[in-house]
Amino acid sequence: MPTLYARIPEDRVGVLIGPGGRTKRAIAAATATRIDIDANEGEVRVVGPDTDPMGVLKARDIVLAIGRGFSPERAMRLLREDTFFGVLDIKLATGHREKAALRRIRSRVIGTNGRARSRIEQLSGCSMSVYGSTVALIGKEDQLDHATRAVELLVKGSEHSTVFHLLARFKRDDAVREATSMDEVEDVGG
Repeated sequence: MPTLYARIPEDRVGVLIGPGGRTKRAIAAATATRIDIDANEGEVRVVGPDTDPMGVLKARDIVLAIGRGFSPERAMRLLREDTFFGVLDIKLATGHREKAALRRIRSRVIGTNGRARSRIEQLSGCSMSVYGSTVALIGKEDQLDHATRAVELLVKGSEHSTVFHLLARFKRDDAVREATSMDEVEDVGG
């Protein structure tokens, strides 16, 4: 039986379990896995059948996403076939280890009243969570690439407007590419 392990912060264990164990059961049912949680240590074991190892991977990613600050509803987006999970460690990206620098950088990524985070989500199509020294992202492959680039630029000190213009250009380019591919499909099917 495929088995994967994860560790999540102790303060997120209750969110993973959910009221009366509802969230844990929903994840297990959706992925055909068994989830065992050591609430004291934050250790999670995901076990699945030999017939579906992808269920174990998806369940582990959902557990990790909840551990990085996503709500269970947003983390369940990972059940989609073309959706992935990524984590950026702000400390690694900046080299800053002191709390004041980390707080400043987190503030740049989140923005006033969460506006920068919301704008990145809107323009990239990714869901985003800033938790501790990490920025976690959930989205399709191209969405993850765009959001990761935006976060990295903000962390390195780029102006918010510059980053948002870049994301808007990516979004326009993606829309043009999609329209072009739709036209090609129509011409072929024609």
